[in-house]
Amino acid sequence: MRMTNLSFRYGRRDPWVLSDAGLALRPGDVTEILGPNGTGKSTLLRLLAGLLRPVEGTIEDRPGVVGYAPERFPAAQPFTVAAYLRHMAAIRGADPRRIGEWTERLGMDHLMSHQLPDLSKGSAHKVGLAQALLCEPGLLILDEPFAGLDAATRAELPTIIGEVAASGGIVVASDHQGELRALPGLRRHEVRDRTIRELPGNSAHDIADVTAAIAHGVPARNGTTQDDAGLRITAQDAAGSADDSQAVTVLEVAVSTSRAQELADRLRAEGHVVRIARETAE
Repeated sequence: MRMTNLSFRYGRRDPWVLSDAGLALRPGDVTEILGPNGTGKSTLLRLLAGLLRPVEGTIEDRPGVVGYAPERFPAAQPFTVAAYLRHMAAIRGADPRRIGEWTERLGMDHLMSHQLPDLSKGSAHKVGLAQALLCEPGLLILDEPFAGLDAATRAELPTIIGEVAASGGIVVASDHQGELRALPGLRRHEVRDRTIRELPGNSAHDIADVTAAIAHGVPARNGTTQDDAGLRITAQDAAGSADDSQAVTVLEVAVSTSRAQELADRLRAEGHVVRIARETAE
């Protein structure tokens, strides 16, 4: 799927949201869309889903089955959850048995008799996710999919996203929560200044680089190594026990400034003590 020289604005006198922007998405990709609020992330997702038409440029080779879950599910509809999902399955030609599969995985079986307008934000968001997944989408578009979800569903959703990608689907999502960043192979694109640029690497890739360098290049005691990707690691044992099971190794890791905080957060989440010492120009 390819977006080429795309420009979009909502009205003839409105400012351009996107201008001459491009994006290529491959089957099996999981792509995170980043950028400050108001830069056009949700607009881009609606364009990719086919809900908006470009003013200029093209979007080609969009998969035939598209699932789209908006950030704010339109709950002001005269349906129960069960009736709404049956309706969506019918108009999309989905096997109605898939309704039960997704309501169970998303932890929403208890909501089926509830009226849509009576749902909490998180519960309504689950309905939006379920309807997007009913038809085994070739393109799955998720706008802030983790917002308002309970812990169990937040933990399950990355697995679901990974399954869609593993089956050859394309997944594109915005995610202020940072939950996507543990997915292997995640691609990241930033919307800024009316255009789209791909960001280098991701946190999971950075940590893999660190692990590989430690395993294959860092001396057992003291020294410095640099791997093929240019990741510089300095190892120095902290004073203390000579017992390897109790020893602590201090690593100095040099990464680009744009990736430093993200990598530090992931390492801290794994229980390591991390200090960002300084920025240097090279």
